[in-house]
Amino acid sequence: MRTVDEYNFAGKKALVRVDFNVPLDAEYHITDDTRIRAAVPTINKILQDGGAVILMSHLGRPKTGPEEKYSLKHLVNRLSEEFNTTVHFAADCIGDEALELARNLQPGEILLLENLRFYKEEEKGDAAFAEKLAQLGDVYVNDAFGTAHREHASTAVIARYFPKDKVMGYVMQAELDNARRVLDNVERPYTAIMGGAKISDKIMIIERLMDKVDNLIIGGGMSYTFVKADGGEIGASLLEADKVDLAARLIAMAREKGVNLMIPVDSVVADAFSNDANIDISLSHHIKPLWMGLDIGPEAREQYADVIRNSKTILWNGPMGVFEMSNFSVGTEAIADAVVDATRLGAYSLIGGGDSAAAVNKFGYADRVSYVSTGGGALLEYMEGKTLPGVAAIERDDY
Repeated sequence: MRTVDEYNFAGKKALVRVDFNVPLDAEYHITDDTRIRAAVPTINKILQDGGAVILMSHLGRPKTGPEEKYSLKHLVNRLSEEFNTTVHFAADCIGDEALELARNLQPGEILLLENLRFYKEEEKGDAAFAEKLAQLGDVYVNDAFGTAHREHASTAVIARYFPKDKVMGYVMQAELDNARRVLDNVERPYTAIMGGAKISDKIMIIERLMDKVDNLIIGGGMSYTFVKADGGEIGASLLEADKVDLAARLIAMAREKGVNLMIPVDSVVADAFSNDANIDISLSHHIKPLWMGLDIGPEAREQYADVIRNSKTILWNGPMGVFEMSNFSVGTEAIADAVVDATRLGAYSLIGGGDSAAAVNKFGYADRVSYVSTGGGALLEYMEGKTLPGVAAIERDDY
């Protein structure tokens, strides 16, 4: 697969699919620019070669066409500061204005297109829409790993219009290299930490990891389905009743394969889903009726941290509790502390995007772990063994 390092962009107009799906506040200020910063090396490589850059991205989930809160124009100032140049903006991602701006773009200049998802054709993978986008550039660069699992017009279909001129950006390359490292090239002990709300979101990756890991740590809302499957009483805690049998099967599978599957022995419980609720500590298997587990407890934190600190390879996907509420963020922060400690001691740590990445950023640890993925869903699907359309489109040489 070709990367940007193998391509000379001199005199070329590079159509770059980035993932600038960044959070904005009520005044349209960017509150987390991680994804913008991630794309900077790829953009700089093109500019330094003497090429011009045409950026295309989605932002949010617009339902009925253009919406002010989802306009990429709100990113222009931040990008202009980053690259110390005036970033041009096309108020439509296709059409006469976009074509004219692209045609007049000079080497060293940057053009940002309006939100791709203002057109329903983007998510439908419409070939005619992809072809219109393709007319804007000479070479296609996919650097949007976060959307690589979607067969959208700008992430997969468009590549067919660049049979000889399609490459992968640095973000995409780094994401795949790091994912492969925890799949194929691990130092032991290998610990996977799976959290988040639902076991249904993680079934396939948990099953695949069973043949690879030494320790499988379970936390978050999904842990109570495991507790229930293990014969516990979980009060009003989150439960996927239709997944109890599955959880029991996974517990048995871990036992059979010699995997140390860990369920939180205790929990921080509350009498309401609120930061202001009454709080107590309970054994996870004996939560009182009407009370719910919202974080792992102090004993679980200690047990989990001990295993993590003694690990050499760590994959973390999903928080240990409702970390957005301060009273239920302690478990997630304790896990982050342990991952940082292990990394400092020489372990390799991959933080699997989504809420895990948000938590690591919130606690200021992003530069103290080995790698923070920008694509939660895409990373999980890749690790589950699925083909990512955005990656396959660059790999294919038959169009």
